[in-house]
Amino acid sequence: MKYFVTIILVVIAFAKASSQDITGTWETIDDDTGEVMSHVEIYKRDGKVYGKVIKVLDKSAPEVPLCVECDGSLKNAPIIGLEIIQGLEKKGTEYKNGTILDPENGKSYTCKLWLAADNKDVLMVRGYVAFFYRTQSWKRL
Repeated sequence: MKYFVTIILVVIAFAKASSQDITGTWETIDDDTGEVMSHVEIYKRDGKVYGKVIKVLDKSAPEVPLCVECDGSLKNAPIIGLEIIQGLEKKGTEYKNGTILDPENGKSYTCKLWLAADNKDVLMVRGYVAFFYRTQSWKRL
């Protein structure tokens, strides 16, 4: 019986280690140039996943980048600290049913996140408008 309990504990520990979490800091990559544009911290709050910009690395960005294209209360909000990922829920190996804001154009999109199957240090980030979508690969920092 003692060995059976030990085996169960080892299996549970291995399962937890192999199902890495998406929380942490990620580098966003420009689709066209392949350059790192920013760092986004992804975290959990009240059982859902959120993400905020913690650093802007775009050399062409102003010293204090603002969300000039955003509407309402986010109009001209500082991009650093801006919560761009909101309310994602874990469904299997994916996080979905939330939104992502693109500070460059001020638009929000339905969002889905998942870790790449072949590399747990690559986060797949997909934004949707109806059935059209764009997917980016972010790298764990």
